[in-house]
Amino acid sequence: MDREDGPRVPEQRAPQPGPAAGGDAGARGRRGGPHGEHDGPRVGGDQGDGPRGDGQDAHADLRFAVLGPVRAWRDDAALPSGSPQQRALLAALLLRDGRTATAAELIDAIWGDEPPSQALAAVRTYASRLRKVLPPGVLVSESGGYAIRGRSDALDLSVAQELAAEAEKARVGGDRVRARVLIDESLGLWDGEPLASVPGPYAETQRARLEEWRLQLLETRLDLDLECGHHAEAVSELTALTAAHPLRERLRELLMLALYRSGRQAEALAVYADTRRLLADELGVDPRPELARLQQRILRADAELARPVEDPSPAPAVSRPAQLPATVPDFTGRVAFVRELSDRLVTAEGSVMAVSALAGIGGVGKTTLAVHVAHAARPRFPDGQLYVDLQGAGARAAEPETVLGAFLRALGIQDSAVPDTLDERAALYRSTLAGRRVLVLLDNARDAAQVRPLLPGTAGCAALVTSRVRMVDLAGAHLVDLDVMSPEEALQLFTRIVGAERVQAEREAALDVVAACGFLPLAIRIAASRLAARRTWTVTVLAAKLADERRRLDELQAGDLAVKATFELGYGQLEPAQARAFRLLGLADGPDISLAAAAAVLDLPLHEAEDLLESLVDTSLLESAAPGRYRYHDLVRLYARACADRDEQPPTERLSALSRLLDFYLATAARVYAIERPGDRLVDHLEPTTYAGLTFTDRHAALDWLYTEANCLLACARQSTAGTGLRRAVDLLWAAKDLAESGANSKQYEAAAVAAREAARRAGDLRAEARARTALTNVHLVAGRYDEADEEARNARALAVGVGDTAPVYWADNDRGIIAAIRGRHQEAEEHLASAVEGSRADGNLPGAASALCNLSRLHLLTGRTATAIDLARQGIEIYDRMDLALRLANGRYALGVALTHANRNAEALKELFEALRIFAKNRQRLWEGATHFRLAEAHLKSRRPAHAAQHAEQALAMGCIGGDRMRGNSLTVLGKALDALGQSDRARACWQEALALYQESDVSEAAEVRSLLALSAAA
Repeated sequence: MDREDGPRVPEQRAPQPGPAAGGDAGARGRRGGPHGEHDGPRVGGDQGDGPRGDGQDAHADLRFAVLGPVRAWRDDAALPSGSPQQRALLAALLLRDGRTATAAELIDAIWGDEPPSQALAAVRTYASRLRKVLPPGVLVSESGGYAIRGRSDALDLSVAQELAAEAEKARVGGDRVRARVLIDESLGLWDGEPLASVPGPYAETQRARLEEWRLQLLETRLDLDLECGHHAEAVSELTALTAAHPLRERLRELLMLALYRSGRQAEALAVYADTRRLLADELGVDPRPELARLQQRILRADAELARPVEDPSPAPAVSRPAQLPATVPDFTGRVAFVRELSDRLVTAEGSVMAVSALAGIGGVGKTTLAVHVAHAARPRFPDGQLYVDLQGAGARAAEPETVLGAFLRALGIQDSAVPDTLDERAALYRSTLAGRRVLVLLDNARDAAQVRPLLPGTAGCAALVTSRVRMVDLAGAHLVDLDVMSPEEALQLFTRIVGAERVQAEREAALDVVAACGFLPLAIRIAASRLAARRTWTVTVLAAKLADERRRLDELQAGDLAVKATFELGYGQLEPAQARAFRLLGLADGPDISLAAAAAVLDLPLHEAEDLLESLVDTSLLESAAPGRYRYHDLVRLYARACADRDEQPPTERLSALSRLLDFYLATAARVYAIERPGDRLVDHLEPTTYAGLTFTDRHAALDWLYTEANCLLACARQSTAGTGLRRAVDLLWAAKDLAESGANSKQYEAAAVAAREAARRAGDLRAEARARTALTNVHLVAGRYDEADEEARNARALAVGVGDTAPVYWADNDRGIIAAIRGRHQEAEEHLASAVEGSRADGNLPGAASALCNLSRLHLLTGRTATAIDLARQGIEIYDRMDLALRLANGRYALGVALTHANRNAEALKELFEALRIFAKNRQRLWEGATHFRLAEAHLKSRRPAHAAQHAEQALAMGCIGGDRMRGNSLTVLGKALDALGQSDRARACWQEALALYQESDVSEAAEVRSLLALSAAA
C-alpha cells in the first residue's frame, strides 16, 4: 500500500597485509615466501630482452588485476590477455612480486603433473604473445625464465595489501574509523572470484588463499563495525555471510555479539545452539572456546560486552605558580583543550614565540582553563609568569601602557626607568624579556589592538590570551574556540562542588540541573554553590527551579556571580544593528538557524545579514555551527529573548520577525513539495505567504534543504501554532509531510502536529484542526498505530466536509482505506479507496488518484484478485511516470512488485522492487527502504533463495519499516523462515517468538501463522 504497514569484541588476530603469493610457482598447496620481500612488481632489474631501466615511463599507466578476472590496462584501455593458459602464465608471474619464474615452475603452475608434450614450446608462445601486448621491458627473460617488472602499485593485490597494512596501523593507533575506511577500500578492489576462470593447480591454490584473506579482511572490518557501534547494520551482512560460510566460527561469534548489542539476546543464544548442532553433525566437534565463552557472557547479560572501547587520556599534572592567580581546586575535564594548549606552549622552546588565543562566551571557563594550563606549564618558564586582567568586557578596558608599566616593574625595572610612551615601554618590555623564558597570561582582552603591545616578541616566551572576541587579526596566534562542557564533565564539576553523596542519590535530577545550565561552567558553579549552601534543599528542588525558563537566569546567581550579568557585559558593547539582530534571532525555537532564515527574521538582504551574524560570532554571543549556520548557547538564547522583551520597540516587531520566518519556511517547503511532486494539487491549497522563500532548479538541492532544515522547520511550525500563524503552521506540516515518513524526524513531526491540533481546537478553527488531524493520521500510519490513525482520519474528514475543505477529505478516504484493509474490513476499504480515487480526480490531483489506485492494488491482493491487483498498480505507475513523479513512482513500483510476488512472477517482482529501493534510497525515505527490503525478502524466499531472503529481512529490521511493530513482526517472520531453510532452526524459533510478542501487542491477524510455525518447529 502507499503506506505500509572488558571490554570489546572478542579478540581476533588481525590479518596480515595479504597472502604471500611468492615462492615456487609449482609448489602446490604451500604458502609462498614471507610477505614484504618485495612491495609488488618491481621497477628495474636485469631486463634481459629489453633496455635496462628505460621502461618506467612507459609503465606509468600500466595496471594489472588478479582480484577477479586476470586483466591488464594501459591508459585505461583494456589489453588482450589471450587464452586461459596465457592468463594462467600472466597470473603466475604477477603473483611472484617481480621475481623470476623458471620455465619448469611455470609448466608446473599451468598444467601440474600432466603437462602436454609441447609444454615448453607453449610457455614460450604464451610469453611471446604477452610481450607483444605489453609495453617494452615489462615482461623480461632472464636465467631461462620470465618475470614481470613494473611499478609497485600497478597490481590491484599490491594496492589491497598496502591498504590493509595501513588499516592495521590505524587500528593499533586507535583510529578505528580510518581503519574501517581503509579496509573497505581494500575490499572494494575485489571484482568477483580472484583469478576467475584461470586454469591450473597454482591458480587454484592462490584462489583459495586470496579468498581466505578476503574473509579475514571482512571479519576485521565487521569487528571494527562493532567497535564503532554499528552493530545493528552489521547483523544483516553477518547473517548472509554465516549462511554462505556456515562452518566459519569467527563469523558466528561476531553475529552473536552484533545481535546481543542490538537487544536480540534470544537470537544471539540461538546462533550458538545452531552452530553447536551444525559442528557436531558436520565435523563431530564442539564450538571453539571463544564462542563458548561468549555464549556464557551473553547468558549472564555481561554488561562489559556492550561497553564502548575507550581511549583514556591522562590529565596533565598541575603545578603551583608564583605569580599567576590560584587555580580552582575543582578544575574538571577539558582534557583535549589542556593538551592542545600545552602542546602549543611547548613550541616556545623553539625559535618562535608561542601565542594562543582562547575565545568563547562569558562563563564558558576561558580564564579557569588558561590559569590551569599556565600552572601546568610553569616549569617550562622558569624566568617568570606574568598575569593581567585586561577588563575587555567592561566599559573601561585596561590601557596597554598601564599594563606594560606594571609588567616592567614586575620584571625588576625601577619606576624611574619606566618610559612614558606606549612604544618606548613596549620596546623596553621586549628587550627585558630577550633571552628569558617567561609566560604571559593576558586575560579578558578586548581586541587584538589591546594585546599586540603586550606580546613578548622573543623566542622562548609564550602568551596565553583569553577574550570573548575571536582574534582573527592577531598575526601568528593559535586560535582556540572554547565550547561548553560535555555532559559528563558538567556532572563531574557539579558533583565536586555539591558532594558525591547528594548527587548519587538524585543522579537524574543532577543531570537535569546541568542540562538546564546549558553545560556552561559558570552556570553550573553558581547552581552547585547555591545547593551546597542550602543543606535542606534536594537536587530535585534545584532542578524544579531551573526548569522554568522564564526564571532560569534569575536563579543562576550567587553572591557576586551571575550568568545574566556576564552576558550583559557583552550585550552592552554591541552596535544598535548587532543588538537588534541578537535580540530577534534569539526568538526562533530551532536548534540553529541558516543564513537565509536569519535574513528573513531580520528582513535584510543576505549579505547584510551575514555581516551582522559574523560580527556576533566574533563577539562569542553567537556560534557558527557550520558554514552558513548559526546557533545560540541555551542560556544566551534566554538572555536574548529577555532583551527582546525589554528592548525591542515596537513590541509588534517580535511577532513580525517570527511571521517572516514562518513565511520563509512555508514558501520554501511548498517549492520543495512542488519540485518533488509535479502536478500534485496540495500546494494550491496552502495558505498564501508574503515573505519569499528559496527557489530550486535541482530536486536534489531541494531535498538537501528540507532534510537539513527539518529540525528548525518543525520547531518553527510548533512555535507558530499560537495566534495568526496557526493555519500557516499546519500547512507547513502538510508541505513537509516527507519528514513524517523519513524515520529520522517522525517524533518531532508528531509533536508539532499534536501542538497544532490542540491549538486549533482551542481556537475553534475547524479547517486548521482537520488539516492537523490529517497530518497526525500520517504519523500514526507510519508508526503502525492503526486505531489512532483511524480516529484522526475519521475526525479529519468530518471536519473538512463541514468547512468545505476538499483536500483533507480524499486524503482521509485514502488513509481510512489503508487502515480498513489492514484490519481485514475489505468491503469498507474498497469504498474508502474508491472515494479517494474519485475525490482526487475531481480536484485534479492525479498523483492522489494514483496513490489510491496503488492501495486498491494491495486490497485486491488481499481478496484474491491478483490479476486486477497487477493492473491497478500499473495504472498508478502510468500516472506517476507520465507526471515524472520520481518518489511516488517508487510507491507504484513497490505495489507492483508485491502484486507480482503474489502471482509467483518472482523475477519481475524483484526487478520492480529493486527499482523502488533505488528510488527510495535516492530520496532518503529510510522507512520505505526498510519496507522494500522486507518485500525483497518475501520475493527471494518464494524463489527458494533463503540466504538472500535472510539478508534483506535483516536490512529491513536494521532500517525500520513503514508500519511500525507490525512490519517488524512481518520481517522477523520472513527472517525465521529463511533461517529455518538454511538449517538454523534455533535462531528461526527465536525470531518467531519475538514476532509473536510484537503481534500480540499490536493485535494483528498475522499472529496465527507464527503460532503455526512455532508449533511445527517444536514438533520437528
